[in-house]
Amino acid sequence: MTFGAALADLVLPTACAGCDAERVPLRYGACADCATALEALTPFPTVPVPPPVGMPPCVAAGPYGGALRGALLAYKEKGRHRLARPLGAILAGAIAEIARDPMEPLLVVPVPSTAKAVRERHGDHMARLATHAVRRLRAAGWRAAEITQPFRVLPRADSALLDAAGRAAAAENSLRIRRSRIGVSRRGTTMRGTLVVVDDIVTTGSTLAAITARLREVNMQVTGAAVLAATRRRKTPPGEFAKPGHAWHARPDHHLDGSPNEG
Repeated sequence: MTFGAALADLVLPTACAGCDAERVPLRYGACADCATALEALTPFPTVPVPPPVGMPPCVAAGPYGGALRGALLAYKEKGRHRLARPLGAILAGAIAEIARDPMEPLLVVPVPSTAKAVRERHGDHMARLATHAVRRLRAAGWRAAEITQPFRVLPRADSALLDAAGRAAAAENSLRIRRSRIGVSRRGTTMRGTLVVVDDIVTTGSTLAAITARLREVNMQVTGAAVLAATRRRKTPPGEFAKPGHAWHARPDHHLDGSPNEG
């Protein structure tokens, strides 16, 4: 454990983000066992069963359980925003599995939060994660950028209270794309590269499918999705995984906003 992390433990004593153990030395907010478990996560392709229409190929950093579940809940629901950096680094690994080629332009689009969620969580938790993930990728040599708040989200019912069909309808009806935030330079109609949508958890895949459909409406083709955690048991059908170098498209009369921005 670094001196800075040890000092933070003394100044800001708290429980382990992964397992809630108290009075234990922490690394990045997690005890040694949970930190080791998080560092050992291996990204894997995942597909909801059944997959919603329009669901893009998806990679998860890990299953929704154990230390990853604890850290994600501590970050989202308990206000432990310092976890955004290590969780963003974990998300970057899943993004890299989708993108594959560091030399290709990479555009990251975070799933948006509702205004209510932003207020309750004191900020857009996916925007923070995406920003840290992009920084991590850039530090590793990737040509990565992020679109800032490309969507407006209307109020909608709690997804935990809806079935798969209800989630799909709610996601589709609540999203409004901000066209001024999306586009390409006037030099051409198409940019070569990879477009990855990022979220914290995938369950039914309805939000990722809705985001993909909205982006397609402005001629931006999603290569795949990267998430921190996947719930339930899933399988990957043959031929479903994305190939690197997929093109995204946007209208020539709009400017590509690659500056830094739920689901």
